[in-house]
Amino acid sequence: MLAMSPAAPPPVSRAPVPDDTPLPADDPALRGEPLDLDALAAHWHEAGSRSPMTGEEMRGADHKAQLMGTPGRWLMEQAGAATAAAVRGLLETTGRAGKGLVLVLVGPGNNGGDGCVAARLLARGGLRVVVVLVSGETRPGTPDAARNWDALAAVPGVERIHAAQSRDLQMLGQGVEKASVVVDALLGTGVRGELREPIRSAVELARRARAAGVPVLAVDTPTALDLTSGDPSDPVVRADATITFHRPKVGLRTRNGRALAGRVLVAPIGIPVDADRT
Repeated sequence: MLAMSPAAPPPVSRAPVPDDTPLPADDPALRGEPLDLDALAAHWHEAGSRSPMTGEEMRGADHKAQLMGTPGRWLMEQAGAATAAAVRGLLETTGRAGKGLVLVLVGPGNNGGDGCVAARLLARGGLRVVVVLVSGETRPGTPDAARNWDALAAVPGVERIHAAQSRDLQMLGQGVEKASVVVDALLGTGVRGELREPIRSAVELARRARAAGVPVLAVDTPTALDLTSGDPSDPVVRADATITFHRPKVGLRTRNGRALAGRVLVAPIGIPVDADRT
């Protein structure tokens, strides 16, 4: 585990939400026995029934929400809580709860920050979690993601690993079949062009795990599937389930998107109505 001083995330305030759907971080229905994927889809039916949006529209709504006063760290907390619920749901659906540790692959941006929040919540729920930062830098590159990465140092049940090079991922791949689930929180809405190392090797690790029978949950989108066009890069993660946020995504409804994303869940995260008028 990396030796870094613990830093708890600061408290965040609530923000206006588009409907009466309970938000994941405050939802009592997500705190008890795990809901399987069918039950989660029913629970988040309102978000899943909204009209689909492109990746660019999602980035715009997220940005505008923050300009209107919704803290980015609060949105990340909601997305991470939804991800944790989806992990538990996938374990429940596949019967793999208690089969091994949860392996969370996090990238250097806010998608990785969502994964860090999920890791914290899963560990507090009693699961063993290994979080792998796949980046040349020793901390994520956005303030909210870095804050949540740092906070994991103080959470029992979480081991943090820094994978800066492809050989680090190759070493992690030894015994990956013993994981209960792999969480792909590497890259989100902003994927462009060919994947570079070490992200490329992390994608290969996720693919190898799934080939060995370990289910994969993608956060926002499988890395590297474009949320607008549905076009994949090579390599691309093939997920058993994908948790995306606020509204369905156009790219996940294309032929490639459906094949690579698996079961898609859409969770509300509290983006105000006025931030998303599309």
